[in-house]
Amino acid sequence: MKIVTVEQMRALEAAAGERGVSVEALMEKAGLAVANHVMQQLGNPRGARVLALVGPGNNGGDGLVAARHLHQWGARVCVYLCAPRKTPDPMLLALEDRGVLVFNAEQDPFCENLKRELAASPLIVDAVLGTGKARPLEGLIVGVLGMASEARKAKGLTVVAVDLPTGLNADTGELDPAALPADVTVALGYPKTGHFTFPGPAATGRLEIVDIGIPKGLDSYIPVELITPDLARSLLPQRPLDGHKGTFGRLLAVAGSRSYVGAAYLACTGAYRVGAGLVTLAAPEGIYPILAAKLTETTHTPLKETPAGAISIHAQDTLREVLADYDALLIGCGLSGEDDLRIVLSRFLLDSPGMENKPAVLDADALNALARISGWHTRLKASAVLTPHPGEMARLYGGTPAQVQAARMQIALQAAKSWGQTVVLKGAYTVVASPKGVARVSPFANPGLASAGTGDVLAGVIGGLLAQGLPSYDAAACGVYLHGAAGEEVRRHLGDAGMVAGDLLPELPKQIKALKAKPASSDHH
Repeated sequence: MKIVTVEQMRALEAAAGERGVSVEALMEKAGLAVANHVMQQLGNPRGARVLALVGPGNNGGDGLVAARHLHQWGARVCVYLCAPRKTPDPMLLALEDRGVLVFNAEQDPFCENLKRELAASPLIVDAVLGTGKARPLEGLIVGVLGMASEARKAKGLTVVAVDLPTGLNADTGELDPAALPADVTVALGYPKTGHFTFPGPAATGRLEIVDIGIPKGLDSYIPVELITPDLARSLLPQRPLDGHKGTFGRLLAVAGSRSYVGAAYLACTGAYRVGAGLVTLAAPEGIYPILAAKLTETTHTPLKETPAGAISIHAQDTLREVLADYDALLIGCGLSGEDDLRIVLSRFLLDSPGMENKPAVLDADALNALARISGWHTRLKASAVLTPHPGEMARLYGGTPAQVQAARMQIALQAAKSWGQTVVLKGAYTVVASPKGVARVSPFANPGLASAGTGDVLAGVIGGLLAQGLPSYDAAACGVYLHGAAGEEVRRHLGDAGMVAGDLLPELPKQIKALKAKPASSDHH
């Protein structure tokens, strides 16, 4: 499922036209899909009141088609024209011929008709402006949207947006001050970049993606896609019946310190919970007794430590000795340390001969240490997945966390290309970027995951998938999906406040099981 910009969507519609699929045909399918989602909200549409706010362009046309279907199904539909439409308008005439009530904002100076319909209707279809909106809202539309927003707050009206909530910029995610927030947004054909770029998602509500008849294959050149259940399922490692622990990979996890004992536990368990065959923890020797008691299935390689309880420069010798025994490496979770860690990374991660093309996950303190090594990416020989949050990305790439957040997709893609590695820019709608110039976006935004340790679980999950032989980009995307899906399941049970990182661990294999059992479907998230 590709995620498109406005320009890309226009090109796809034009290409569909060249294949014989007219704008009118696309509009018919779009309007029917919107009507179906409205019907789901209403339950039984017969006799239900629906207010359709309709704009001047194709988005308004989609709304008129939806209104026609709803009227045919027995709903009491009122169409409120927020701006003049081109005449003659066959879709509008078709509604008037059927006796559908139509009001024009320009002929309703005190908005009496609008007030009356807002008071009587439990549901609003927002078909005012779609992908064409690029300038600030003004004029009558601002007043209409303002009244609709107030009615939504006061009466709890449901708003179903056609393609985009009016006032949401499809490319940047920016919200006009007059934007009308939606409860459900029915994305037509493809989700748009703004659906996943804040503050846009705050106004999108639940996103439903519907087919409008654009021929298959026209989107092959588009570089950004949504990580759907179908995609995640296709990336899952194979589990042959005659497999053994070696079949499912050996992961060396260099993690933990006296201050961050839990990070090592979460990362190692995360790797096991997605199917890794063997996980060995290389941690400072001072915390080995604690972790050996807690991590029953994990094997251990204690490392020399500093007086502060972090790995010392002597750890590099041990790591070099054991590295060849493992299929993948995870390094960084809770390592702490300053100069010693920087030296270990420089001499072990960047300069070890055995690191050529070794699959690796670099997380947390490993990233912070790399940020202090000039030209690190030119020396990194591993096939790595880097998993920064916005603060770590700012330290690695430059700028501030706010600047990273404002251009997440662009920065993730630029960094991946510059470093020649896969980048996982964490946060709501995590971005997975490949050095080949393509990216995948997580379908999940879950405030419950904003707690200590959830990133350690993710690093372990990706490491476990790398150990099982998945390529870096696929392991990162599959790991991001499983981690996010586990978070969604915990949120369903506990809510979005109070979940802790450990809650994710038992959910991970359940999500793998659910993916394998689930019929192919990726229409919504």
